[in-house]
Amino acid sequence: MKSHLTLNKQLKRISVLSILCLLLNLASFAQHLKVAAAANLQSVMRVLQKDFVQKYGIEIDPIIGSSGNLVAQMQNGAPFDVFLSADMSFPKKLYEDGLCLNAPAVYAFGSLIICSTQNLGFENWARLLMTGRIKKIAIGNPSIAPYGLAAQQALQHKGIITDIKNKLIYGESISQVNTYITTSAVEVGFTTQSLVKDPANKTKLYWKAIDPKLYSPIEQGMVILKSSTNKAKAYKFYKYLLSPAAKKILQEYGYHVQ
Repeated sequence: MKSHLTLNKQLKRISVLSILCLLLNLASFAQHLKVAAAANLQSVMRVLQKDFVQKYGIEIDPIIGSSGNLVAQMQNGAPFDVFLSADMSFPKKLYEDGLCLNAPAVYAFGSLIICSTQNLGFENWARLLMTGRIKKIAIGNPSIAPYGLAAQQALQHKGIITDIKNKLIYGESISQVNTYITTSAVEVGFTTQSLVKDPANKTKLYWKAIDPKLYSPIEQGMVILKSSTNKAKAYKFYKYLLSPAAKKILQEYGYHVQ
């Protein structure tokens, strides 16, 4: 009987300790910095996240999606601390709506490419897209994905968008476009240079940078949200993104920095 009571006490003690550990873990998780990041940053965020943790000991929970969809979530009260957009228009909209602590700052400039798993020859990519060899072309949804808008502008500038409109397959984010490309669901797609610069990507890809004169500069902006519950940590990450260390990583993934 005595041993039975002792066992019960031990079990209760273990239960209490387990609950305390769970609560501590939840509290720790709640203190993680929640960074809403545009889909084009998915691969480079892993490296930035690791470097930031090593330098500051602050954990990051990245939330990846198209810039437009992330903004819609923030406008509906999503509890993010920092927003890294693929352009400046979306963070400017949040700032004008009074949802940010700071005016948007550019942390990187994106580079648009045309890409395929096939060696199609992209010397004259506009002419190629109009041939019967190309049946499906992936681009991001221009209304919510800035790289999709850049692709649309390039196609309009070349004067072929009407001719190929039936070939266009729209992804809700650049991540979806990348999936279409790397799985050969489409013959070609317009995406970010970070796809081909990502060491984690093992798919053989053929690509060509699109002349930046064909689309508006892809200025990628960031803001700190007023709703942030980790403002001090958010500010550290904001400053980190503008540091030489972060710029070096971004450059390695095909972004341009100043």
